[in-house]
Amino acid sequence: MIRTATPADVSVIHAMVRELADYEKALHEARATEEQLREALFGERPAAFAHIAEDGTTGEPVGFCLWFLNFSTWRGVHGIYLEDLYVRPEARGGGHGKALLTELARICVERGYERLEWSVLDWNEPSINFYKALGAAPQDEWTVYRLTDEALARLGS
Repeated sequence: MIRTATPADVSVIHAMVRELADYEKALHEARATEEQLREALFGERPAAFAHIAEDGTTGEPVGFCLWFLNFSTWRGVHGIYLEDLYVRPEARGGGHGKALLTELARICVERGYERLEWSVLDWNEPSINFYKALGAAPQDEWTVYRLTDEALARLGS
């Protein structure tokens, strides 16, 4: 259901980035091109990484996550910053979002990263409730969600 993105996925990632921007009422701000995504993900020095969620029956892409490494000066190790997580409306509720987050948590645990962080729009109650159910905690001043310690280990195991 979850796999690492390949260069052949750039078009579908780009399409889903635009779908996400539309959902967030900010399509006019989504200026990234397929070429920019290809370079960021698969260029000489990749700056970001992506995973694809596929429909278990058809194998069609139904979601994605795009992420990059950050670093905590307090913990002294890298973490993952989740830039985008998106599941197409017709596939929501099928476990794809959780599977994508589980894969990122697994990567954190495997590599010794101690944080998995992302931001969510304050009005996006369905996502906020979903993240809290996973054990993510809001960072009040920043409205950033973070999985650490037991919650990260539980999700990544």
